Amino acid sequence: MKNLEYFIPDDIPQEVLYYDSELSQLGVGKAGKLGALVLLLEKNAKVNKTVIKEQFSKVPLFTQRALYLEESLPSMAYLYIISPSGGVLQGDRYRIDIKLAQNAIAHITTQGATRLYRMDKNFATQILNISLDSNCYLEYVPDQIIPYRDSRFYQSVNLHVPDDATLIYSETIVPGRMAMGEYFDYDVCYLKTIAKNQSGKLKLVDTALLEPKKNQLKRLGILEEFNMLSNMYLLIPSKYVNILNEKISENIQKYDKVIARCSILPNDSGLVVRILGNMMDNIKEVTHTILRICRYEILGAGFSGIRKN
Repeated sequence: MKNLEYFIPDDIPQEVLYYDSELSQLGVGKAGKLGALVLLLEKNAKVNKTVIKEQFSKVPLFTQRALYLEESLPSMAYLYIISPSGGVLQGDRYRIDIKLAQNAIAHITTQGATRLYRMDKNFATQILNISLDSNCYLEYVPDQIIPYRDSRFYQSVNLHVPDDATLIYSETIVPGRMAMGEYFDYDVCYLKTIAKNQSGKLKLVDTALLEPKKNQLKRLGILEEFNMLSNMYLLIPSKYVNILNEKISENIQKYDKVIARCSILPNDSGLVVRILGNMMDNIKEVTHTILRICRYEILGAGFSGIRKN
């Protein structure tokens, strides 16, 4: 059993710690409040497929067996991260560790949206560590984060991607339960992403601090007339940077219901795509277009879409 420190980020920002308070019931570290998922994926040469070599889970986080869904890429493992709790509660501390080795190629997503339930005390956190070995390829594309009224959340993402490997990482945040009339009623959603190469050289640092009760988000230079924000980080070998930047930039400008722009990271270490929209279907359409372009250029394979039960 891991100790409590294993599940808690060591850099929780003050904007989130402001809400640190004792919980009268099911406090931090109690049963069901600590979720863990550890995965090691490797390419099995005998069957020519990426397989789960090691797996550990602690509910409310787990994943089922790998699936193989692409006819054009039969060796790619599809995995779905599942949470039977239905959402993230106050005092929850989650940690996910994913490693790819031996030329593994995989697509990882979530069974559904990450729902941040209403919190009247404390906050919730999630650590996500993704590490790739040389020549591995991973698409990590979870469904959207939905922060309910008065929720508080901090996510610390640490990406280790060698210069010859590929990681496509996506995150999307919506304004709340829009069908319930909730728009930007959460307290804080803080997303921090750091990426480094095999030598520890910095590839990317990106932070999104959203405090809609303190700062108007729908203003010039931020969300403007849009409600949803999506970031895609394409950490790719430098030889693909220019061609992907050209093709992605050309294709994403065809969509008239979103605003999407692509930028090259310093030292040609990859690309960042920002997407603003008002409907998840529109954002997913752009995301799938980007995945389709990346797969074709890097793997020489197609992308038929993300299947959900």
